Amino acid sequence: MEKTMHSEATVYTFKTNINCSGCVARVTNVLDQADGICHWQVDTLSKDKILSVHSEGITEQEVIAAVQKAGFNIEPIK
Repeated sequence: MEKTMHSEATVYTFKTNINCSGCVARVTNVLDQADGICHWQVDTLSKDKILSVHSEGITEQEVIAAVQKAGFNIEPIK
């Protein structure tokens, strides 16, 4: 689900092991229902499986906790 993105959104990027459409489907409900995310996407073609999250209030740690809850490894890219 894509929500309206506003200009004040912060973008967090993470290295993950979300590597296929089945993995994306498993994490979709968690990220779509998280408060403070206006948009997210995973580049499953990248070797680092980059997850980009456009935040409107959710913290980096809350994103990490949500993705881990869905069963995936995640680490922030600084």
